[in-house]
Amino acid sequence: MTPEDLKTGKYGKIISLLIDVGLLSDAQVEYALRVRSKIKTEKPLLEIIKELNYLSETQIRETLRENSLCMRIGDFLMELGLIGKKDLELALKLQAEEVPKRKLGEVLVAHNLIEERKLISVLSIQLGFPFIEPDFLKTNPELFNRGSVVQYLEHNFIPVRLEGDKVLVAFADPMDPRDVDAATKAMHQPVIPALSTKPSIKAAINHLRSDKKFGEYISSETGESVVDIVNAIIVDAIDAADVSDIHIDPLADRLRVRYRLDGVLVQHQEYPMSIAQALSTRIKVLCKADIAEKRRHQGGRIMFDHDGYQMDIRVSFYATVKGEKIVLRLLNRQTELLDIDQIGMARRVMHRFREDALDRPSGVILITGPTGSGKTTTVYSCINQLNTMEASIITAEDPVEYVIDGIGQCSIDPKINLTFEDSLKHIVRQDPDVIVIGEIRDTFSAEIAVQAALTGHKVLTTFHTEDSIGGLLRLLNMDIDAFLISSTVVCVVAQRLLRRICSRCAQPYELTPLDLLRIGCEPHHLEGATFSKGRGCSHCRYTGYHKRVAAFELLVLNDEVRDGLIQRKTSHQIRHICTQTTGLVTLFEDGLYKAARGITTIEEIMRCLPRFQKPRPIGELERLLGK
Repeated sequence: MTPEDLKTGKYGKIISLLIDVGLLSDAQVEYALRVRSKIKTEKPLLEIIKELNYLSETQIRETLRENSLCMRIGDFLMELGLIGKKDLELALKLQAEEVPKRKLGEVLVAHNLIEERKLISVLSIQLGFPFIEPDFLKTNPELFNRGSVVQYLEHNFIPVRLEGDKVLVAFADPMDPRDVDAATKAMHQPVIPALSTKPSIKAAINHLRSDKKFGEYISSETGESVVDIVNAIIVDAIDAADVSDIHIDPLADRLRVRYRLDGVLVQHQEYPMSIAQALSTRIKVLCKADIAEKRRHQGGRIMFDHDGYQMDIRVSFYATVKGEKIVLRLLNRQTELLDIDQIGMARRVMHRFREDALDRPSGVILITGPTGSGKTTTVYSCINQLNTMEASIITAEDPVEYVIDGIGQCSIDPKINLTFEDSLKHIVRQDPDVIVIGEIRDTFSAEIAVQAALTGHKVLTTFHTEDSIGGLLRLLNMDIDAFLISSTVVCVVAQRLLRRICSRCAQPYELTPLDLLRIGCEPHHLEGATFSKGRGCSHCRYTGYHKRVAAFELLVLNDEVRDGLIQRKTSHQIRHICTQTTGLVTLFEDGLYKAARGITTIEEIMRCLPRFQKPRPIGELERLLGK
């Protein structure tokens, strides 16, 4: 590790350049190398240098702009820390298998290994072209009219403004001489090439073109109507099977469509901003919202027919400074109920849930968690388990997501004054054994649940809280008396959904010291654990994850917990009582155990699960959960 090694480029051309121009010293680089060897991570050396505050991002970029480096784009991205070595190897492998072959940058973007804007920004540094977003409000219409829309779309460029006796032109690929030649001929004067993204260029073209009917077409090439676009967005989401939400976001120059896939938002498509109003209007027509209202938030519902099946879609319009943000939530996605044993609870936890909660003749069972955590699936699995000839089950839901024979299900519809309040008043007059309340929303619904349990009914309901103890505390905050909660609530189940490691590309993973620090464990606490991580493959869309698994926290109230509630003890005190006396395994501990069995990853449990205390050793968790 000599200075000569550094200057010959042994540790990267970018580091060597920074040393040559005097921004870095040999001693600083040697120290950064020692730091990297100790943390045992695959962090790029340049990232460590920035973390040590030797250099700023701006200094590095300015130096690279002033001093051109002859490097392959993959090596350039890797040295900058924008992709890892494994990402580059994967992209090169995918590129070799393609016919016809695409550029490496296109492969990286197509497989979500790097964002297109980051790639374009780096290309602008490497190639020496300025990176701009063609803002159609500033684009010179006179310049635009010099060329034809067909030329702009065919060669992916658009004139932006005059700079002296030259025209600044945004290209998707300024290195293609055919595109530059076409722009020079169209402008009738020399051009200054700049880099931009294809969606930005197309958005500006569609905004300025004079031959289009507003909102009717995206481009003359596709001839795709807004009706077709909306249908395609919804159908693609339904066909993807694991999509729960569609997000349509207005940005400065384009309309971005993302899908929530396995709980994470992923890019689906981008459209010109010029169709935003027409697309919003089309969705409002489908869900019977007010098409003239654009300044206020709205909501609606679409019953969408696809392949002989009717999909219930809930729509929300949110007025933002850039236009209406639209979110469509897909319901009725499953036609088959999961058996109670298939929801993912550990063996001993499931045994306690059955014995101490579901088999009890009365009491409130709370299923808690944020939106999209699988609460509805768990509730319906419980209903399916309790649905016998001897039991009368009645529900009040918004909406009914699974239709089950043999139970009375009511779907709330405020438009006809069929409200939660009205339904809950009448529900107890139906002589039910089991009452299912879709969600405790306010003090009224909480009081109904408690009163029904006091009169000998079994009540299942959902609640939006962070963990099981939070469910009890929120009831207290709703002014429900502590003695009523302690005498009616039988158990609280908190849950989250974690992405499952893809079985086709899973490989062993060794925890780093940073991982141990984040989860708060000593190495000897994890004896017997086998952690894994997905490498990424076509089956999992190169994410390393496929499908999801639930993490659970089951709190069955005992006398000690009830006394703690009545005495109004703090959440920390009640949590300590629960772990010591009820056998409670926290959400984080359940997630850690699943990670230790190679089901999910450390990154997932850190991203999704709340942590209030240090987890117990894996051996103890195995005893509490059961294999």
